[in-house]
Amino acid sequence: MDVKSAGRTMELFEAFARAQTPLSLSQISRALGAPASSCFNLIRALKARGYLYLVEPKRLYPTHRLFEVARTIAGREPWIDLLEPVLTDLRDETRETVILGKRQGNRVIYLEVLEGPQTIRYSARAGDLKPLHSSSIGKVLLGMLEPADLAELLKNLPLKQVTKATITNRQKLIADLERSRRRGFSMTVGENVADVTAVAAGLRLNSEVYGIAIAGPMARMRENLSKHISALKTASASIAELSREPTAANGMKGYAAPIHT
Repeated sequence: MDVKSAGRTMELFEAFARAQTPLSLSQISRALGAPASSCFNLIRALKARGYLYLVEPKRLYPTHRLFEVARTIAGREPWIDLLEPVLTDLRDETRETVILGKRQGNRVIYLEVLEGPQTIRYSARAGDLKPLHSSSIGKVLLGMLEPADLAELLKNLPLKQVTKATITNRQKLIADLERSRRRGFSMTVGENVADVTAVAAGLRLNSEVYGIAIAGPMARMRENLSKHISALKTASASIAELSREPTAANGMKGYAAPIHT
């Protein structure tokens, strides 16, 4: 399967996720912006592998096979068994959305999202990709780089204006990262999503680097900021302690270091 076909396969499942209803070949073609002939071949291949089935003579819907495959993969995701109880406790304590993320190239990928229970909250999904320079997790991951590596990355990192508050000047961003390193957490105030504030701390698990964030509406986060930062640091320290246990993360013994530089 070439890159184009792989991308189109993912777009197909995303189209079903948006529609939440069976789709015909013509509807799939329009959703993907692809010729019906190409979509037909893709559908035939996915039907043959058990990922799609006919609901009506001319309409299709995904089977549970993709869900089962994803669940099996997620069940063996490195460190999730270790992190998820702590992240859940952090979400329950703060009542705001808690996110686990990792750097993927020049962006942050959300690996786990535990949304807060309140009606008005920050919403996201696992798999979402966010800019490094405007997200709290991105900033904390940038701040964990060695100075030479950070300078090299920032040479070619596009600092796009995501919101009116986004930092797009490299020197200002470097200064902000330095402040984050000194205080032990990063923070964004409407820089990635308007009216949303987020704070994040970083972790090293073996050789891998992760970020944990708490995100919520700006006014509510401002009222509880000191408590949330304290809870974030406590969660980070708890993970660091748990990761030193021999049974951590399905038998992987490692070292987790919260950033407190």
